[in-house]
Amino acid sequence: MANAASGMAVHDDCKLRFLELKAKRSHRFIVFKIEEKQKQVVVEKVGEPTESYEDFTANLPENECRYAVYDFDFVTAENCQKSRIFFIAWSPDTARVRSKMIYASTKERFKRELDGIQVELQATDPTEMGLDVIKSRAN
Repeated sequence: MANAASGMAVHDDCKLRFLELKAKRSHRFIVFKIEEKQKQVVVEKVGEPTESYEDFTANLPENECRYAVYDFDFVTAENCQKSRIFFIAWSPDTARVRSKMIYASTKERFKRELDGIQVELQATDPTEMGLDVIKSRAN
């Protein structure tokens, strides 16, 4: 179960919450964190369906890495209601180097556990995952 590169396991709750977001749309976003002592990825925060993109970004720590999944609803030019599931690897420049390395080495394996991600984003500062970036990548 553990990733050979980083030795991190993925807690079952991560997959369960992601399935709820994808199938039932019962969450707007999920923030995941690596617990280094337990050597596993765990759910840190789950956002209610009514929460906004600003609520989501406020849950990403300024100086620590996180993984996040965001369910973005939008209307196409043809006036169709659509949704895209974004995987965001948040790795701020101010985070510890060790932390950035662990998150980088675990990312691909963790992402494979979450079946149904449609768009991936790597962000090192808030402007790289602003709502305008999300909108432009959603189409």
